Amino acid sequence: MKKMMSALLSGLVLALCAMPAHADRKLLVYTSVKETLIADLRSAFVRKYPDIDLDYVSAGAGKLMAKIAAERDAGAVAADVLWTGEVADFFQLKAQGLLQPYVPAEIKSVVNPFKDYDGAFTAVRLVTLGIVYNTRFVHEAPKAWQDLQKPTFKGAFAIANPGLNGSAYSAVAALARAFGWGYFEALQANGAKVGKGGSGPLTDETASGDLLACVAADHVAFDKIEKGSSLAIAFPPEMIVIPSPIAILKGTQDVEAARLFVDFMLSKDGQAIIAEEGMLPVRADVPVPERFNLPTPGDAMKRAIKIDYPQLTADKEANIKRFAEIMHKDAAERR
Repeated sequence: MKKMMSALLSGLVLALCAMPAHADRKLLVYTSVKETLIADLRSAFVRKYPDIDLDYVSAGAGKLMAKIAAERDAGAVAADVLWTGEVADFFQLKAQGLLQPYVPAEIKSVVNPFKDYDGAFTAVRLVTLGIVYNTRFVHEAPKAWQDLQKPTFKGAFAIANPGLNGSAYSAVAALARAFGWGYFEALQANGAKVGKGGSGPLTDETASGDLLACVAADHVAFDKIEKGSSLAIAFPPEMIVIPSPIAILKGTQDVEAARLFVDFMLSKDGQAIIAEEGMLPVRADVPVPERFNLPTPGDAMKRAIKIDYPQLTADKEANIKRFAEIMHKDAAERR
């Protein structure tokens, strides 16, 4: 009997040991990237760290910032990690003392777009914005930003509203820095339009032929192209490259788990998942599939219009006002 009980107990112990570890650590990520991407990253992360229960909230960057502000006012921010493409938000959160600095070991392996880097936040991908055009009607790819001022695109080009979209604001500020506000005056004279939201709707209008071209992010264009839209994206020599940062929020209950997630995002495995979605990784040793025809991270940063992000943030209200005055000049004159 004792031998039988001993055998049963031994079997029970072995069975318990063979059971998968229960995820007793929790990690919550707020992100503005598309759900398919964060879902793939989550799956790969939990395979590597099965003891960490990773969850996420996927929403627009503005909604996430409002959520963080509301939670902070209520007593505690629920998220452990924030990952969006709105660089100005991270400078704002840093100034408010809401970020937990962390310098990952992998920082030595990446193209780091931030000068005076201190680990408050780290770029994990590079968003490139180019000229998306309809290949049914535009048979020669635009080669320069000034091509949008030509008769070919008269009344048929649009850019998202920088007052409503962070990426559009970065694009406007970069183009104004590179070419001056006279560039937008020439666009306005050529009938350029201003969208009412982000670049997604403008890309749809370009695909339908209502527009011939617009400024849009790489992955937005690639999503449409892979679904059969007659679109292509051109990158002039002066590239608009916007870092997409990740940061650990102060107050996280598991700093080590948050650090592991940041490390994973900068690892070859994490960066390869990003690259497979048609987004530019920050690691030079992670190739982007050839079908996307993207430059390398190093080349993109060499060609990138230099942006002073703290200054960009400080000048935001004035820049948006100036843009609106130029682009809506005719409407103002009719009133």
